Amino acid sequence: MKSVRDIYKIGVGPSSSHTMGPAFAAEEFAKRCGDADLIKVILYGSLAKTGKGHGTDRAVTETLKDFDTEVVFNMEDVELPHPNTVDFISYKDGKEACRMRALSIGGGDIKIVGDEDENAEEGAELYKENSLAEIDAICKSRNIRLSDYVFEHEGEGFKEFLNEVWKTMCSAINAGLTHTGILPGGLSVERKAQKLFSQRHIDESPQTRENRIVCAYAFAVSEQNADCGTIVTAPTCGSCGVVPAVLKYFQEKNGFSDNDIIRALAVAGLIGNLVRTNASISGAECGCQAEIGTACSMAAAALAELYEMGIDQIEYAAEISLEHHLGLTCDPVCGLVQIPCIERNAVAAMRAINSLSLANFLTDSRKISFDLVVKTMYHTGRDISKLYRETSEGGLAKLYKHE
Repeated sequence: MKSVRDIYKIGVGPSSSHTMGPAFAAEEFAKRCGDADLIKVILYGSLAKTGKGHGTDRAVTETLKDFDTEVVFNMEDVELPHPNTVDFISYKDGKEACRMRALSIGGGDIKIVGDEDENAEEGAELYKENSLAEIDAICKSRNIRLSDYVFEHEGEGFKEFLNEVWKTMCSAINAGLTHTGILPGGLSVERKAQKLFSQRHIDESPQTRENRIVCAYAFAVSEQNADCGTIVTAPTCGSCGVVPAVLKYFQEKNGFSDNDIIRALAVAGLIGNLVRTNASISGAECGCQAEIGTACSMAAAALAELYEMGIDQIEYAAEISLEHHLGLTCDPVCGLVQIPCIERNAVAAMRAINSLSLANFLTDSRKISFDLVVKTMYHTGRDISKLYRETSEGGLAKLYKHE
């Protein structure tokens, strides 16, 4: 299993698979192609169908700004190695000079087709274990926490890395709470984070306040992402609001230290890493269950670590969160990471808190393992119609009428 660092990428939204990934691929191709008169970028599958809304064309042309670039949206070819496939072709003196095919596999990660050795090197494995069951057994035999297990494998500088991740998450919340107005893209979606944060409900109970503040934080980060602001993938751009929302709220509520948060982020990253390794975190491959479901699972596990729950309780919190997102489709209106994506971050943040509460009481009676739910999620995602896997061809994207 690869490094947890790959789960948390600091970058600009709105989409890890549709903007970050293609931009990283374009950067790699620019290193390879040398002097070129023209670079043609051909987007396939989900990249073609929702590339305009996600800003894929903008991401690659800005990365290749030193070249004359042509972007082609190929919606006809369907026999693809991955739903997010992109070809780069450079031309010199009217002749093809260099060609590269890349797959944007989710969370900003890319795979270069044909570069097996290089892909293997980039994906050097830090963990021998590839399931939570294996990791649980090791931790219990040595009487260590999941966070200790992660720190042992990630090496020097990892805590500092997570500290920077946490600072960026908090900055995204703060920025989102101070901005108002309409998000770009043409849907006239209004920023709501500040309104949620500042407008106290009449006769507000502590529970109502918790829901309001957690939702405000999730909206704040998600709206920053939709506005091409700087966020952290957790595990993707489209699901970036869930983990920071719950951790920020509970740090403020209970006074957890930044070091406590770093331990929680380590466990959350491990959960996201297991999903990526054994299934997918790509909406184009497995629907929104792969993105928002994984984010909810990460957040619940992080909260359980904050409260120093046992390993079985952490697993149950993560399992509940993912299990009850099974089958969730990805149907972004106009290909934008706005409807229904922003609200889903808030709903998932609240569900993570509920999962924590259930895990606190019911762990001894559970029947389903986290590893089984991850496997189920992947099979479910592959069974979901392509109309509901980030193509904007079904569901809300098809039926919603906007002016």
